[in-house]
Order: sequence, then structure tokens, then C-alpha cells
Amino acid sequence: MALYAFCRVADDEVDFGTNKPAAVLALRDRLDLVYAGRPRNAPADRAFAALVEDFDMPRELPEALLEGLAWDGMERRYATLSDVRSYSARVASAVGAMMCVLMRVRDPRALARACDLGVAMQLTNIARDVGEDARAGRFYLPTDWMKEAGLDLDAFLADPRPGPEMRRLVRRLLAEANRLYLRSEAGIGALPLSARPGIFAARHCYDAIGRNLARAGHDSVSARAYTTRAQKLGLLGLSVVRAGLVTVFPTNPVLFAKPLTETAFLVEAAAHPDTLKSGWGESVISVLSQLEARDRAQGALARTA
Repeated sequence: MALYAFCRVADDEVDFGTNKPAAVLALRDRLDLVYAGRPRNAPADRAFAALVEDFDMPRELPEALLEGLAWDGMERRYATLSDVRSYSARVASAVGAMMCVLMRVRDPRALARACDLGVAMQLTNIARDVGEDARAGRFYLPTDWMKEAGLDLDAFLADPRPGPEMRRLVRRLLAEANRLYLRSEAGIGALPLSARPGIFAARHCYDAIGRNLARAGHDSVSARAYTTRAQKLGLLGLSVVRAGLVTVFPTNPVLFAKPLTETAFLVEAAAHPDTLKSGWGESVISVLSQLEARDRAQGALARTA
């Protein structure tokens, strides 16, 4: 619950704040206080501080999440699939790595597969929300793919349409997500038995969103794919069965695959919490500070107009 509360607070502060750069910088200040042992007098901060101490939570993990939120605050776009995976590592895999720490799982192989699952789930989110994001001025698909398909990004954002080229891009992203879902399964057997059904359920429910999107012709502009209650119940039953079977099957050799390049820093931080130094890249802090100053200047101009 403490981890969920921290992630929820961080997400809400940025999503609903009128000044996103300032919100991210304020969250980083709160994280500083947590790791200094002097959390702000708020339930989420106190609970997360206790979690950090009890589980030796590496600072790099929550800091990676905040960096992903900072990228959102900067309205960053991503040129390549690797760039999209880097974003997904921060906003999704970092949470998966923190969950592993809470389960007392520090095996780098299990952590790598947990990070695969985080990236896969975020890629599914991106594929599902293309239209919704575009109407809000956001875009997370690789912009290089847009160029290859002969699509103009500004024109698409001005008038989102589910043309055949865009559908192919959504299908292409879901193919990468599916590859990572399959890789991630090898690590679930390394988790505590009680955690396996829930992780399998998350894997299958998100994958089902992608399959429903495929049935809709990969059109995520006109409508938003989702799973029905009946589907979720069926997938939960499947997950319980698979959680039991994974203990009797031989170890999947995929477990030993190297982590994605984009998630390797999370695996290293969680597996060896004393080997890395925390700290954001100064470029991110600098850009956020500049954005905050720009927003203040624009507000001052608006008041004098």
C-alpha cells in the first residue's frame, strides 16, 4: 500500500498540476526528505519512508519513476523504439523493480524479467491510447516510425485519424509488447508463490487489451480497447492455474537472457543497492527549472495583459 500511495501521489501531482515541471521538482524534494529520514508530515511520505528503511529500497528506483514523470512534464517525444523503451522503463519497469524489492527478490534474472513486463505493459498502454493522447497533444509512438510511414506528426495531432499507416504502427508496437510479455513469464516462477497469480493476471489482462485492439483492426484512435469483466475473471482463473504449474515445469532458459539495455540500470540498482550513486542527470533538472521559469514568466505576462 505504501508503494502504491507513493506512485499514486507522484502521478496525480504531475497529471493534475497546472505547473508540471514545478510538481516534479517538488516531488524530488519530497524524495530527498524521505531518504534523509525526515519525510514530510503526510501519510504517503511517512509510509514510503518506512518502506525505504525496512526494505533497503534503492533510491535509483523511485528516482527513475520521477524522471519519467519529468519527461512527461517536458512533453518529450521519442524518436526510436529504444527511446520509447527508455521512457517505459522509468514509468513502468521502475515500479516492477520496486515490487520485487518488496518481495525480497534481488535476483538480477528475475528483476530483468520483471522489467520486461513493465515495458510490455507500458507499450500496450501507449498502443491503446494513441487517439486519446493525440487529442491531448501527446504522442508516444516512435517518431521515426511516423517518418518511415510517410505520416506528418503535426498533421496527425491536429486531426487524429485511424488510417492504415497508423494501424500498422500500432500493430508494430503491440508485436514488441508481445515479445516482452513472453520473455517476462520466465521470471514469474522466481517470485513468491503468493505473488504469482497477481503478476500472471496483470500480464494476461494487459495482453488481452492488445488482442482486443487487434480484433478492432488496431484502431486505437476512434475507440479505446478494454477488457470485459468476464474476460478478467477468465484470465484470473488462468493465472491461478499457471501460478501453480510454473513450480513443476523446468526453468525456462529465457530467464537467463540479459536485461534490455534500457532497463539494465534498474536491474543493477535493485540487485546491488550499494553499488550505484543516486542522482538525477543535471540536464533533466536544468530543463525542468527552465520550464518552470518560463511558466512563471508566461503567468506574469498574462496578469499584466
